[in-house]
Amino acid sequence: MDEKPWLFKIRRFNWSGYTMTKMIVTKILEVIHETEDINTIKFEYPGKMQPGQFFMIWIPGVDEIPMSVSYLNDKIKGFTFKKIGEATNALFNYKKDMKIGVRGPYGNGFKIDGENILFVGGGAGIGMLLPAVEEAHRKNIRSSFILGARSDKEIFFESRLKNYNTKVTITTDDGSKGYKGYASDLAKKILNQEKFTSVLTCGPEMMMKSLYDFSKKINFQASLERYMKCGVGLCSQCCIGEGLRVCVEGPVFDGTTLKKIEDFGLYKRDASGAKIEF
Repeated sequence: MDEKPWLFKIRRFNWSGYTMTKMIVTKILEVIHETEDINTIKFEYPGKMQPGQFFMIWIPGVDEIPMSVSYLNDKIKGFTFKKIGEATNALFNYKKDMKIGVRGPYGNGFKIDGENILFVGGGAGIGMLLPAVEEAHRKNIRSSFILGARSDKEIFFESRLKNYNTKVTITTDDGSKGYKGYASDLAKKILNQEKFTSVLTCGPEMMMKSLYDFSKKINFQASLERYMKCGVGLCSQCCIGEGLRVCVEGPVFDGTTLKKIEDFGLYKRDASGAKIEF
């Protein structure tokens, strides 16, 4: 057998500008039950990353899926997710000290600058905005946060947001808490009443598209979600617009780029590549 010991020394795989980070198997440090179907998992993963970037998380024997970071410091990272499919249902049952595989971080995150930021989060997308809120707080940038959910039972991170001196307003579709209606509708009202230098958002794409259509005159950044397989731009499964990849050029896109993405707010693609309308 012609052994090549150098193969086992490679830590990174580079090909035509792409970088594949070595997967690290790590123990879960903490599992937080946020709502009936939303959990947060924290794990040790040293290194810096941008708010809005994501990891590929391997659930042994099940699948590998992308997860945006909801907790972020030099040593500890965390992600918050909703159980919606086979992989997330399996991950939802994971406990402290169980092991997961992690590689990354990948993609482009939020640019946190300006004088006053409006954050708009809907559903499970609320979680990935928290590191951006935290960074805005560190930079002494004023911020407001619209936290949207279908009902009061699906609200999470409300108390955590208050640690960052951000003005929090809650919206629920059924009116069980806060403003009755969609987060994007309330955002439009607030944007008419107060001056913001930028809008940062993550949540259902129709919500973000509605907000984008109203916010074209100020800096706008949205985190998009598409089906991913590799996470590093090789498989092109998450392509949108004209050759943009959510895992590389995204997941955070600015308003100028979103203007060029015809499928933004219209459709996404499933694992087979078939279009699915929002």
